Amino acid sequence: MTHDVSFLDDLGLEGDHSTDDAYRDGHAGDWGTDDEQRVRPDAVVWPASTADVSAVLAAATERGVPVTPFAAASGLEGAATPVDAGISLDLTRMNDVLAVREGEFQIDVQPGVIGTAVDDAVGQYGLFFPPLPSSGALSTIGGMIATDASGMQTVKYGEVADWVLELEAVLADGSVITAGSKAAKTSSGYNLKDLLVGSEGTLGVVTRATLELAGIPEQIRGGRAIFPTLGDAADAVYDAVRSGVDVAKIELIDEISAAMANDYTGTDLPDRPMVFVEFHADHDVETEIEFCRTIFEAHDVAEFEMAATEAEMESVWEARRDLAYASREWDEDLEPMQSGDVTVPIGSYPDLVRYAKDLGEEHDLIVPTFGHAGDGNVHYTALVDPDDEAMVERGREVYRQIVEYAIELGGTATGEHGVGLGKRKYLELEHGEATVETMRRIKRALDPEGTLNPGKIFPETIDGERVAGE
Repeated sequence: MTHDVSFLDDLGLEGDHSTDDAYRDGHAGDWGTDDEQRVRPDAVVWPASTADVSAVLAAATERGVPVTPFAAASGLEGAATPVDAGISLDLTRMNDVLAVREGEFQIDVQPGVIGTAVDDAVGQYGLFFPPLPSSGALSTIGGMIATDASGMQTVKYGEVADWVLELEAVLADGSVITAGSKAAKTSSGYNLKDLLVGSEGTLGVVTRATLELAGIPEQIRGGRAIFPTLGDAADAVYDAVRSGVDVAKIELIDEISAAMANDYTGTDLPDRPMVFVEFHADHDVETEIEFCRTIFEAHDVAEFEMAATEAEMESVWEARRDLAYASREWDEDLEPMQSGDVTVPIGSYPDLVRYAKDLGEEHDLIVPTFGHAGDGNVHYTALVDPDDEAMVERGREVYRQIVEYAIELGGTATGEHGVGLGKRKYLELEHGEATVETMRRIKRALDPEGTLNPGKIFPETIDGERVAGE
């Protein structure tokens, strides 16, 4: 399918647009888009302002041309893939920090600002943005808002949605709205801000965000604990969270993930199940560390050591952050399949971890398992030979069964990556038919022509028929 995008020449945009093949190829998908799913847009637009975004959307909707928002292409579920071609709306050049109000603990940014740039802008005031995901050094604030991302510090600080105060967004018809408030709370009207957060560009395009900040804690200590088995480690995490240990990060890593990290980053982690922890406090951090130690000892912890230096702990966190890359480089004959990010209530976390590892053994597959354990989040993938169709099918089966088991436990198919293309088939299983239809009604109300990011979130068909605009 192709679309006439010549109207872009007449819009008088401040930004740029192009129909060159090289740019179109670079916007055919994101990090999680399989080669066979990639679709070249008819044009790429780099808006320079909210007015640009409004003009493009109004004109595209009038002409029936789909528009797919695009940022750093770091997504894992294909949400930036322009499945119906049209326009790829690349927001990375709208990357200004607009204002810092340190006395209010707030910052205003455009959507193309890289996550760590927020911390760079406010660090001089003793502030930081707590919910940054592990990909914060390469992903944008707009992308984080689109998927309601979260990261290692979610167990203490919550997810991105908890730190978004106000949004400016452009709807499909070009209307510009402001959702939320710069006040700490509001009971005024519908909560449109939280409706936009996590909508993956299907309801509107965020052009400005006001984010809440926090003070950098005076005491930060990190370390690692080694356990005899992965089950012991998962049980220890559950017990620590249930007991109220005030931990800022608590990450689970299985033995194969540790080996992958060592091979990729050059670290010397033991090839054993581990829990990485970090504590944030303004006083008495050692008390919290000892509380955690006591709980871990009840689960046969083999070793619990705090890092001697900040550099030493940073190398450990680097190994954890690089696991997605490490799994791709582990074996030249094996490739990781779709990356899972299921999340369950913390009481079910040990069961989910054991289930994932047992499935890997049952299907004779390497299934590295790690994640933000403190909020019940498990990341996993299956390593397969892409030329071995039987092995690929076993990998698909492992992936499917883990997602379905997580939902059965009262959890979710996606804790932070979003639905995109990859998780659409699980939407009704998780939410029910009536709830999904309610979501569809909201989509139709705000985007009746199906302009914004078609083909995402919702199941591909109803009764076997493709749903227009969805």
